[in-house]
Amino acid sequence: MTASIRVEGLVKRFGTTNVVNGLDLTVPTGKVLALLGSNGAGKTTTVRMLSTLLRPDAGHATINGYDLVKQAKQVRRSIGLTGQYASVDAEISGRDNLYLIGRLLNLSRGQAKARASDLLEQFALTDVASKQARHYSGGMRRRLDLAASLVGEPELIYLDEPTTGLDPQRRNDLWDVVRDRVTQGATVLLTTQYMEEAEALADLVVVMDKGRTIASGTPSELKTKVGGEVLRIRPERPADLVAVTRALQSARLRSPKVDAEQGMVTMPIHGEGELTMAVHVLAACGVPLKGIDTYVPDLDEVFLTLTNKPVENGDDGDVTMVMPRVEPALAPPPPPPGPRIPPPGRLPVGGWPQFPPQHGQFPPQHRPPHPPPRWR
Repeated sequence: MTASIRVEGLVKRFGTTNVVNGLDLTVPTGKVLALLGSNGAGKTTTVRMLSTLLRPDAGHATINGYDLVKQAKQVRRSIGLTGQYASVDAEISGRDNLYLIGRLLNLSRGQAKARASDLLEQFALTDVASKQARHYSGGMRRRLDLAASLVGEPELIYLDEPTTGLDPQRRNDLWDVVRDRVTQGATVLLTTQYMEEAEALADLVVVMDKGRTIASGTPSELKTKVGGEVLRIRPERPADLVAVTRALQSARLRSPKVDAEQGMVTMPIHGEGELTMAVHVLAACGVPLKGIDTYVPDLDEVFLTLTNKPVENGDDGDVTMVMPRVEPALAPPPPPPGPRIPPPGRLPVGGWPQFPPQHGQFPPQHRPPHPPPRWR
């Protein structure tokens, strides 16, 4: 199988921090690969390197058969990129944004106009096509940015958290656009914080942590790696949880676990044989059951298990620099009261101090040597 992206040992450093640390990645042509990871895992930095916006410090990568570093111009001609933030020209209309990109991609005037119209309709922007983009809502600007990445009908599309800021309907519309492009032969590298999105679109999933690949495979394969299908048994009486567990253990079935809070026993099962045996054991033990079902963990649970950390929604910006914590400076204490202004016609004993400013505003060696004056 041909691969649109091949990455071996990719490294990117910022200062002394390896944000991407020996990444290996292969994206087969015509497939959608979802790159998952918490904030700071290196996802966005990886996309920026693979789109030639950052130069890698080590490793090797080919994009659509072109060397990432030596043939960067050819790489750029064959890809489309939608970054984390909409990057459209706010001072011109949505139609003109798309038309301009079409002309930059060497489309004729007629082709650029037709392509802009098609994309505006596809992304439900026809009604606002003539308005300046600065008048668009955040979701509209995001959709325009996504449309812009598809003007040239690229072979390879990078989508860096593309549905952030979109409502559910527009998110589903984007998914349909991605599926349509894939059926036409395009390859998609998707980074996302939404596990539902990865399950809906991805043929393959790669989980990143600390700049490395820690797991990869189809969504089903990853679910199997963290336990696969789970049998859940709920007895009618909480006191029977122990009896159910012992019955399953006596049949040498896989490590059943008691969840007293949920009032059930859970047990991983592999294949129909184990499930059938468990059902027979439960029927024979005579414990009345409230319910029994099977459950497959979703990608959220897979992610939590593999990385031992939650998915962090919102701004993914990978950590590029670690700044030291700066404690706020404490306000200096107010200076002690200075000499009072004497009443008219009266002078302080010994005359005016040598330093007219208030006492306490100078370093000790420069402060007046005498206390505040007394009046005559």
